[in-house]
Amino acid sequence: MGTGPVGTGPVGIDELLERVRAGYERVRPGDAHEAARAGEALLVDIRYATLRERDGLIPGALVVERNELEWRLDPRGGHRLPEATDHDLRVVVICNEGYASSLAAESLHRLGLHRATDLVGGFQAWRAAGLPVVPAPA
Repeated sequence: MGTGPVGTGPVGIDELLERVRAGYERVRPGDAHEAARAGEALLVDIRYATLRERDGLIPGALVVERNELEWRLDPRGGHRLPEATDHDLRVVVICNEGYASSLAAESLHRLGLHRATDLVGGFQAWRAAGLPVVPAPA
């Protein structure tokens, strides 16, 4: 326990993030927005409820709590969302600043969702880019 990928020994979180991110191409806010608008990607917001309430939501993004992500997006799972149709689904995971989402995307890769990625800079980068945000329901 406490080791990195098989046979590599213990790693710190910065090294782990570097290794994980080397395994797929991350997307920038504008590219994620265009892919979602074109129906080419499913945006999945894994931020805590307090952050969503404070900062708002990305229109059209699915909200899936981080601790439910794998169960909701596993195309073979009994608890999957209707959007989790197959392993070719392009998922863009969004957290607050783009750290937890990298680890979440890697976990989805382990489930066979080979096109899973995450948003560089997370929700904060999305908002800073002036992309659409709506208030969370009261």
